Parts: sequence; structure tokens; C-alpha cells
Amino acid sequence: MQTETVVENPYRQLFLAQQANSISLRAQSWKARRKLLKGFLAFVTDNRSRIHQALNADLGKSEIETDISEVYPVVTELKHAINNLSNWVQPEPVDAPITFLGTTSEVQYEPKGVCLIIGPWNFPFNLTLGPLVSCLAAGNTAILKPSEFTGNTSRLIRELVQEYFQEDQVAVIEGDANTAAQLLKLPFDHIFFTGSTAVGKIVMRAAADHLSSVTLELGGKSPTVIDSSANLHDAAKRIAFGKFLNVGQTCVAPDYLLIDKTVEREFIELLQQSIISLFGVDGHLTPQSPHYGRIINSRNFNRIDALVQDAIRLGATVELNGTSDAAQRFFHPVILSGVAVDSKIMAEEIFGPVLPILSYTHEDEILPIIQSRPKPLAFYIFSTRSAFRQKLTDAVSAGAVCMNDCVLQFSHPNLPFGGVNASGFGKAHGRHGFLAFSNEKPVLKQKRGLTMSSFLYPPFNNRVKRTINLMLRWL
Repeated sequence: MQTETVVENPYRQLFLAQQANSISLRAQSWKARRKLLKGFLAFVTDNRSRIHQALNADLGKSEIETDISEVYPVVTELKHAINNLSNWVQPEPVDAPITFLGTTSEVQYEPKGVCLIIGPWNFPFNLTLGPLVSCLAAGNTAILKPSEFTGNTSRLIRELVQEYFQEDQVAVIEGDANTAAQLLKLPFDHIFFTGSTAVGKIVMRAAADHLSSVTLELGGKSPTVIDSSANLHDAAKRIAFGKFLNVGQTCVAPDYLLIDKTVEREFIELLQQSIISLFGVDGHLTPQSPHYGRIINSRNFNRIDALVQDAIRLGATVELNGTSDAAQRFFHPVILSGVAVDSKIMAEEIFGPVLPILSYTHEDEILPIIQSRPKPLAFYIFSTRSAFRQKLTDAVSAGAVCMNDCVLQFSHPNLPFGGVNASGFGKAHGRHGFLAFSNEKPVLKQKRGLTMSSFLYPPFNNRVKRTINLMLRWL
């Protein structure tokens, strides 16, 4: 008789240790959580040079870009939580209808328990530790799984966590997709995943086995609309920054442009100038330019290049290009005009420094193009016409709308961040992140003696019938 070998999950003991500690943490005061966050804030700021080195090694980011896109968001998330935690944790009283006369009710916020945070490679420090802030503010424990594609940053996160936290409160597990699969077999109370839609589906299927709650921060093709009234100088500079920051490897980057044909040529010229001005040196953008990073790996470099070649084959015009260097993973910014709607570059998220531009003659051409695609993570509108902006905002379902700027909505501490359907669900940042890692627990307290609800107790006689008829008519 053949016997099946049962393999113990290598992370089960760590999970059980955190599970035991999470029960103890339920009794912890909000002041203890705030003290932990204050110490972590000081720890992050004291280790900026280590963070700079890791991000430069993984993605070619300069110190300033790392501070802007990796350190600053985590620091502001920490400061915001520290300053507001005392309000977030307070029970929220709720009004009672007359049928609940005599009761008092409130919503209390309790920790979910043991949480898994799976981070991405594009902003590996920010998007791994940012959710951790919300997780700790809500009183949970956490296991972090940073991306294996940014090994230097992943090791740094592990080292920082080991230096500051006890393992039964926060731990880091490095590894590849097989490691993530093992972790997903454990019954976490909440899973926070940032990454692609394809992997997000895998995470959600795994979470279903344990009915774990899930926050999915995914991506998609975020459209940008520019009408003839827009300030083209502002639009060019802001789109250049939002699109080509981190070499286009940003989930909220403008993915494609829809522009009024009457201003297309002027805008393209301004965009060309803005890209070189922001990221180049002495009028040129080369691998030596210190303000422009690198594609994460050769596989993605080749994928992006194939999208460009397919668009050109279908008739797109290259408006800006330069010499790329596959060996250094340096991909020069590319602008494409006359892009076919059915080209591959319009079918998948680009996640790279390529901007397809489609022009429209009539405004009624805009919405069919956007609405024929999955709901995006962000939608950008450049226009001085408030009625036009509102019309598009009302018509397009998106994770966020940003008018006359790009990516700025991500950094706003009081705005929820998240997608819709294919671009994700669940919200992050500030109080919204705190709520994502909290269980909103209703608590109702009834008075002694005769209560309104007692008039509805059996036996269901005429008295009860009259009572319910009265309630249906008047209450």
C-alpha cells in the first residue's frame, strides 16, 4: 500500500507564532502602536543611504528619485498614521431609528490578525512598506514577501525588519513564486497584494481556500485625454514626468493618450522637449543620464520592444526615439503617433517608457475607446472646460481621476488608492489603509426591561400584527 508523504509548510511555525502574538496585540493600546510607528519612522530616515544604494543597484534610480518615489511616500504614510491614529481607533457612534429606541450602537475597529503583504518590483520599498504602516496602525502582525526581481531592496527590507521588529510581529520571507505559493497556503486573516492582474487572480483563488479578505492593487491601461482648451505646456511637462518616471514602470502612469487632432502636433513637439529637459543632460538622453533609470530585466525589455515593433508594423509613426542599450537595460523614451487601436500596444499594459498617441476629431470618439477596455487604475483629463471634465469623469469608471496633472493622486494622504475590478479592489493609504486592515465590528447595547423589539416576540397574534403594520406604515 502506497502512503502519501505530507510535507510541512516551511512557514507554518512562523505563522503560528504571529497568530499567538496577534491575540496579545488585541489588548495593546493605540499609544503602543503609535510608539512603534514613531520608532520605525526614525529607523527609515536613519537608513536613507542604504535605501539609495539598494534602489540604484536594482533599478538604476538616483538618490533624489528614490527619495521622491520610495522614501517620501513611506515617511508621509508613517507621519500621517502617527498624527491621526488616536482618531482612527475611536469607536464611531451610529444613530438608531425609533424602532431601536433604548439601544446604543457603535462601530469598533479591531485588528484582523495575521496579514500577508506581497510587494512588487517597480517600487519595491514604497509598495512593500507602505501597506505595512497601515497594517501596524491597525494592530496586526505581518509577513512580508518582497519581490525576488529586486534582490538588493528585498535583502535590505529583510535586514531593516530584522533589526527593528520581533519576528512574531513582522517578518520577511525572500523567495520566488514558489515561496509565495507556500505562503498563500496559510490561513491569513488578510492578504495585501500589489502586482499584475494575472498574479492577482492567483492570489484571490488562494485566498478563497481560507476565505481570507484581500486587497488587490493591480494596474491596467490608464488613459489620458487632452482637449483643445488644455494648457499644452503644462500638460507636456506633467505627462512627461508621470509617464517616464521610473522608466514608465508605474502602475498609475499614463498608458496612452487621446488628443484633439487640432493640437496634436504642437503637443508632440512640447512633449519631446519636456522629456529631454526632465531626464536628459545637455539636450541628450543617454545611458549616462543620472535622472533616468533602467528596465527591471531583459524579459521586460524585450517585451516592450516587441510592442513598439508591432505598432510600427501596423503603421504607427515614431515621434521620439533614441539609442537603447539592451545590455544595460536602458530603454530610450519612445513616442508613437497614429497608433492602430487594435495593435498589441493598445491591448496590454505597457509598463515601460513608450507613449502611444491616438488623435480624435470629434469628442464622441473618446468614450468608446476607453469604455471598450477594462476599468483603469487612473484616468487623466487635461482641459480647462469644467463641463467636459465632469462629463468624462461621470462616464468612465476608474480607480481615480486626476485633472490637469498626473500620478499626483497616489500621494494624497486623505484620498483612497485602489482600482476597480481588473485594476484591483480594496483601498489603501491613510485612514482607508487602516480600514483595509481592520474589522469594522458593530456593537449594540440594549437597555434592561421592556424594549421596542419585545413587541415583536411570539406568539404572533393580533397585537404583533398591529405593531408590524404600524411599523411598515410609519417607521
